[in-house]
Amino acid sequence: MRGLGRVRKGVRGVWVREGAEVPEIPRERGFKPLPKRWVVERTFAWLGRNRRLAKDYEENPRVSEAWVYLGMLRLLVKRLARAA
Repeated sequence: MRGLGRVRKGVRGVWVREGAEVPEIPRERGFKPLPKRWVVERTFAWLGRNRRLAKDYEENPRVSEAWVYLGMLRLLVKRLARAA
């Protein structure tokens, strides 16, 4: 394969010929959280405030799952009580 020259890995995971220009992707400045990820991370943080969910105390995974349901139920009831 002569004539191809030296090939190197480009900045975005694409193989480009050495010396070839790789166009820049326009990016926004500053922190902008992703909408769905933000919801999930916030929910995990709220659940982490429950003492039984802060660490894994249970041996049976079904019991741990039940505590997650109870934690979410507590959050939802609190939110409904505040709205009423």
